[in-house]
Amino acid sequence: MTSSEGGKILVVDDDSMSRRLLIRTLSSAGFACRESPDGTDALESVHSDPPSLLLLDFDMPGLNGAEVLKRLRADKDPVIAQLPAIMLTGHGGEESEVRGLEAGANDFVTKPINQAVLRARIETQLRLQAMRVQLQLQNDELEAWRVNLERDLAAARLTQQSLIPQKAPLLEGWDVAACYRPVIQVGGDIYGWLKMADGRTLFWIADATGHGASAALMTTLAKLLFHHGSVEHNEPAEIMRAVNSDFRSIFGARSFMTAMCVALDPVSGRASVVGAGHPPLLVVRTGADTEAIRSSAPPLGLLERSDFSETNIDLARGDAFFLYTDGLYGADNGNTPRLTSAGLAEVVRSTAATAQELITRVIEQATSGDGAKALADDVAAVAVKRINPEEKIPTV
Repeated sequence: MTSSEGGKILVVDDDSMSRRLLIRTLSSAGFACRESPDGTDALESVHSDPPSLLLLDFDMPGLNGAEVLKRLRADKDPVIAQLPAIMLTGHGGEESEVRGLEAGANDFVTKPINQAVLRARIETQLRLQAMRVQLQLQNDELEAWRVNLERDLAAARLTQQSLIPQKAPLLEGWDVAACYRPVIQVGGDIYGWLKMADGRTLFWIADATGHGASAALMTTLAKLLFHHGSVEHNEPAEIMRAVNSDFRSIFGARSFMTAMCVALDPVSGRASVVGAGHPPLLVVRTGADTEAIRSSAPPLGLLERSDFSETNIDLARGDAFFLYTDGLYGADNGNTPRLTSAGLAEVVRSTAATAQELITRVIEQATSGDGAKALADDVAAVAVKRINPEEKIPTV
């Protein structure tokens, strides 16, 4: 606010002649002025009708200028506590200036007053105050936006949690465990399992680009597309092809998503694997090296047509397969190098009694032994282990 915008100034001085001269000068410059003869009256006037700026004489009987300012700066009302104040003094020494500034004066003008200097300093303080007010409004708007965002993310989190399976499927002779850890409330990873028409179970996992609510919306779409594809098709390659076609028809080539699915026959232990730009499926063999089955096609949504070829595997008693997203690779923090697919294969190589133990071991490795440590990316993982007859999987 400047003089052209009608800044209201309260002139406080015990000398009536000085007050009249100041008010005449400021009024001719376009300011609206009122006056107070002492500090007590000034405090009452400020509280009844806060001005835009306070022009305050330092030396006054009763409450002097410094004492008035100390009381105003301690006021609970931020409008009053942050009121711009310029101190007027007839002393040229530093002591009075220091006392005034310590009390909370924004600026100082020494008597006899130079009108041009006073006007310039008043307009400077009014501009600064207007900027402070604008900044506060922007901060209030930002806080309101943050609260709304937190509310939206909380709602998105509940929605996404409802889409992610909360219980493992009951497959006789098999142990299934899963893990989901988004960076924030919601993430771009999702997994699921569903019964196929021929009796097999389709385990699938997907990783959408980005983080937050937009990525979470894509995971919602991913679940719908996989379920829709499994209804119309009975081979994992055909399901993946249908998901790719539907995904691209919606987004064009503007977004993409990596995915992998495994169609498992729980009776025979035979499984068919199809990947689209996704990290390799790890097959943990009892007493043998871990196998890595890589994706045969690029991520979903990049190409209109892709070659989704299947890889068949046979899982013996004690074998397991491990689906995961690339968040498990973590980030290189300078102390602990990030995992690679080969490193992850080494982690899962040793025998795990249960599928949950396998996942826990991987998470511990990815977080350098601190399972509660935040990861740099969303993480999802599914472990499926064929039970040995002599093994007894604990029930939850």
